[in-house]
Amino acid sequence: MPASATMIGALLGLGTQMYSNALRKLPYMRHPWEHVLGMGLGAVFANQLVKWDATLQEDLDKMLDKAKAANERRYFDEDDE
Repeated sequence: MPASATMIGALLGLGTQMYSNALRKLPYMRHPWEHVLGMGLGAVFANQLVKWDATLQEDLDKMLDKAKAANERRYFDEDDE
């Protein structure tokens, strides 16, 4: 998954820079270092997004487990009393 996220991010950064140059009616590869910078930032962004999504899923699972346990204590443990 990290390799595909890196590639998608790099293509996103490259596409953004090329689109920016096209909007300004400049040559697509006017400053090649800007494309490299855009690809690097896009790759970092996509990888951080994947990490954030995984962390968010873990936190959600923990919260759902806590809520399920609280509901079971509330509704099923009352019958014992």
